[in-house]
Amino acid sequence: MSSRWPVRRPTEGAAIAAASRSERRLPPVPAILADLITANRLGDRRGVNLCAHLVARAVTQGEDQ
Repeated sequence: MSSRWPVRRPTEGAAIAAASRSERRLPPVPAILADLITANRLGDRRGVNLCAHLVARAVTQGEDQ
């Protein structure tokens, strides 16, 4: 069954705006560092990158408060 009109989908900008409207709490820094070490031991470069950025974000949020 096909529709005559295209289904409207949110754009990347709308998705980012929706996500930024609510504040999400970050896990404690020691927990993030433990995950970073695990990702590094497993050779997961993407996981290391994500955890490193999470730590940086957690530290800078702690300075603001």
